[in-house]
Amino acid sequence: MGLFDKAKEFVTDPDNLAKAKEQLSDENVDAATDKLKELAPDKADGAIDTLGQKAKDFGKS
Repeated sequence: MGLFDKAKEFVTDPDNLAKAKEQLSDENVDAATDKLKELAPDKADGAIDTLGQKAKDFGKS
C-alpha cells in the first residue's frame, strides 16, 4: 500500500472523520482563520474566509 492509499484510508475512516468534526467548532475555525489571515497576504483574506465557512459547514454536516 502506497503513501497516497494510506492517506486516503486515513481521511475516509469514519472514526477519523468524527474526530475531525468534533474539532470544527465555530470558535476553533474562527481562531484558525484569524491566525491564517495574520500570516497570509491581505489579498488571501477572502479565500481564507470562504475556506473557514466551508470548514464550519462540514463540521455541522
